[in-house]
Order: sequence, then structure tokens, then C-alpha cells
Amino acid sequence: MGESILPGALPSAGTMTEDYVKVIYKSHEWEGRGPTTNELAATLGVAASSVSGNLRKLERDGYIDYEPYGRSALTAEGRALALRMVRRHRLIETWLVEHHGYSWSDVHEEADRLEHAVSERLLGLLDRELGHPERDPHGDPIPRPDGSLAPQTGLRLGEVAAGASGRVVRVHDSDPALLRYLDTLSIRVGTRLRVVERHDFAGSLTLALLGPAGEETGATELATVAAAAIRVEVDPA
Repeated sequence: MGESILPGALPSAGTMTEDYVKVIYKSHEWEGRGPTTNELAATLGVAASSVSGNLRKLERDGYIDYEPYGRSALTAEGRALALRMVRRHRLIETWLVEHHGYSWSDVHEEADRLEHAVSERLLGLLDRELGHPERDPHGDPIPRPDGSLAPQTGLRLGEVAAGASGRVVRVHDSDPALLRYLDTLSIRVGTRLRVVERHDFAGSLTLALLGPAGEETGATELATVAAAAIRVEVDPA
């Protein structure tokens, strides 16, 4: 494992900066683009006017490139800080689920609070105790100390063709209600399923849940808005 390329002491960046760069990073990670001001405001639970001012500050501090009324992109310094925060967040989520009985639906907000306070020494201990995990309970890749990541695979479930089958490898963690709903459908990271039928005009999918040998163990309907939060590694044709 190489020398860390992630930034040094975190407290100097400030909680606001850490939160913003993490949200911008996750938007690029999931959507392939930076968030708009309104998207940032909705995610962070603040007024859009506050977001605009904070983005200008982050640009002055060298963390982002920002175009008013446009989308934000991380600089190299901003990406390094974001990776540091994402590593903290996802290791803490994994630790809380594996060692303290948290569910995947209630761990996100707890990790949001703890990620700003945990020391690098404690984080290293957690990483070793967990066996240096590559992914968190939602299937998100955990950045390594050198900033590298496990390969990101999978299509959004809504993009999978009818008749194709595969394994759920990742679920977006931002909406606890969605995660609880998926639990009721027995859809989690590792679940195998097949897209039986696409109902594009109705905005839904018919899914078959599959057992270890490929046998059908259940069926369900899922709205495409929920399917957009799920990534599936599709079986070879």
C-alpha cells in the first residue's frame, strides 16, 4: 500500500468544507456530474442563497471550480479532501453495522456526525479491526489510505434489459426510507434478481428474486425512481 496522498489534518478545513466536498464528490460518483446549487441545498438541508456564498468561499480556498448558476467540480485538493471524508464515512458505517448492530438504513446520519470527530489513529484501528474492507454496507467503495478505490462496476437497475439477471452490488445510501422499503422487498447488496418486464410508460419494473442456483424465490414490482438508486452487476449473456 503506497504512501497516503490524502490531505493532512482535517480540522483546518472545517465541517462546512468537508460536507460540501463530500456531497460534490458523491454527485460525480453517482451521476457523473457535479450538483447544482439547488441540489446541494436539498442534500445539505440549507437555503440555496447560503450554498452560493459557501461555494464562492470553497472556490477561493482552492477546493472547487464554481460557475454561478452552474455545477461545481472538485479541484485536485478538493478531491483529496473528499476522498478523505468518504473514507472516514464509509469505514464508520461499516464498523457501526458489523460491530454495533446498526442497520444499513439508519447508519448514514450517525456516520455523518462521527466522521468529523474521529482521529486518524482511531480510524486506522477501525480499518485494521474490520480487515481493511473494500466496500461499505451499501456496496460503496471505501477509499484506501493512498486514495485509490476498488473498481466501480454495475449498471443502474433501470438500465438493465428485460430478461437479464445479475447481482445487486450497490445501493445509494442517501434515503433511509428507501433502504427500509428495499428491506421489505428483500433487495439488498448481494441479492440476485432478474428483470422480468419493463413497464417504461408506467415507470416500473417487474423483478424476480433469485436463489443461489438461479431459482425464483419471489417476485416484486419496483418503481424506476427506486431502481435508479440500485446498481447491478449483470450476468454475462
